[in-house]
Amino acid sequence: MTPSIEQNAIIDAPLKPLSVIACAGSGKTATAIRRVVKMRKDLGDARGRVALLSFSNVAVNTFREGYRVHSQTLPQGPARERVDIDTLDGFIATHILRPHAHRTMKSKRSAFLVTGDEDFLANYSYKGNNGEYPIGVSEIKVGINGDKFEFFRSFQNTRIILNEGKAKSCIERLGETGAYTYDLGRYWCFRVLATQKLILKALVRRYPHILVDEAQDIGQMHQLILELLIQAGAEVSLIGDPHQGIYEFAGADGQFLATYKAREGVKELPLTTNYRSLPVIVSIANALSGRGDTAKRGAEPAPKGAYYIGYDEAEIPKLVDMFHAEVVRQKINHSNAAILCRSNKHTAKIAGSAEAGGLGLTKAMASAAVLRDGKADYLGAYRLVCRVIVSLLTNAPNGLLSKLSNASDDDSIRVLRRKVWEFVRDPNKGLPNSALNARNTWHPQMVINAKRVLAEIGEETDYEIADNVGRRLAVKELKEAALNAGLDLAAQNGPRIRAETVHQVKGESIDAVLYIAGAAAAKAMINGVDTEDGRVGYVAVTRARDLLWVAIPNGTLTQAVKKRLHEIGFQQAGGGV
Repeated sequence: MTPSIEQNAIIDAPLKPLSVIACAGSGKTATAIRRVVKMRKDLGDARGRVALLSFSNVAVNTFREGYRVHSQTLPQGPARERVDIDTLDGFIATHILRPHAHRTMKSKRSAFLVTGDEDFLANYSYKGNNGEYPIGVSEIKVGINGDKFEFFRSFQNTRIILNEGKAKSCIERLGETGAYTYDLGRYWCFRVLATQKLILKALVRRYPHILVDEAQDIGQMHQLILELLIQAGAEVSLIGDPHQGIYEFAGADGQFLATYKAREGVKELPLTTNYRSLPVIVSIANALSGRGDTAKRGAEPAPKGAYYIGYDEAEIPKLVDMFHAEVVRQKINHSNAAILCRSNKHTAKIAGSAEAGGLGLTKAMASAAVLRDGKADYLGAYRLVCRVIVSLLTNAPNGLLSKLSNASDDDSIRVLRRKVWEFVRDPNKGLPNSALNARNTWHPQMVINAKRVLAEIGEETDYEIADNVGRRLAVKELKEAALNAGLDLAAQNGPRIRAETVHQVKGESIDAVLYIAGAAAAKAMINGVDTEDGRVGYVAVTRARDLLWVAIPNGTLTQAVKKRLHEIGFQQAGGGV
């Protein structure tokens, strides 16, 4: 696209910190890419590098491809390559944790990431008072309360505060092995930069300019890390939308971004044109958020637009079928439509991938089969199977599961990674189809195939296989039914529309959206963006390009609620389910 006046103001701004508050669908990805290219051009042959950081691998891949294309306008030479694009967690792992954290952690080896499923982590569990059930160290999170660290675990989007001394002891004992989780990695990163001042100085010298996309997702520990970099001289720019801050339970409420513009030396530049959605959807987003953004697209006649519809819990299959029919009627490709929910539980039920059954490693295998067959989530299935395979190796080195589960260039695990992928992809010789009877057919076949692939791994690598594979892959808790016997939707005659949580689609642009809101979520949405549930609703609304359905429980659809929905800009669809 040709950049707008607002976008050009950001692209061409001086090499100083920026605060960019961008509305949904404002083209901030394209703007950020062009901004980095212009920064690199202005920096010339300066050896300092530019870091463009975000929070998802999807965003990172988009940025990398965009920079590859647009950087062709830069002169040939090493300066063109002095741009690093990564997730914020990937950046700190590469430049701080792996090379330097072992000194702060008092470990004799380099720091390594664990996923939380490694067997050895049971030795570092948090044990509370009064016989409380132990909490795995991977569940321990670190936040800030005033000027002190606060150790907690998340439960139903709330913080359960842990004993500081006991939690810190678990973290530090684990740290002595070199291990860290994603959450604890941020804690150790802060401690490294706070205590190893030369590392902080060198990092800022190497990366004097840092741009953070989706900056509303910056949590408390990320903020502390960025504050240290800013204090040491890094020029940090933030781009995002505080109204899309939907990770408050993890300490990311968008306030760091919202208040950043008030800092001395930070230039505020907005993006207020929505290129994604129809004017009626942009108008609704404005009503919810209090913004005054402009729709670039022109109005289009019904049946496109924004609608609300009532439903009862028992009638969700019918509701989903109605949405399927409307998508077909409007000739919208099913791959460009989505059904969104607030919780994983409801998403799994609609996707036909509810609780798979089984216990322990068998449950992980069953869940992997359901993910692969029900949602075509091969990566999620692969990571679950990795957990099982590593648990069945008697000499698995620390960090193996993390290397398998995440991007790694380690040649020593190439064979293992290939074997696991072959197992996941092949329902005949590998992970059986989830449509099979779980207890009588799926399980026996899964055990036979698992033993076979483990035997091949033992023959082709130095890994040793446990001698109790059959016992550890027990049949207990599997039912006399297909694994994928979730909600039976009638919309099976054609391709199914994907079901996702709102969190999973943040950043996407989707032609047709059905947001199934529960009673609390629906009320929060129409009340605006002051609560996390309200912001979740806002994110759901702003994903839609052409068609938006918001489904609200009939018991919640009072006359007052209907009046408010019409005031916001919704029309009633059909008359309910």
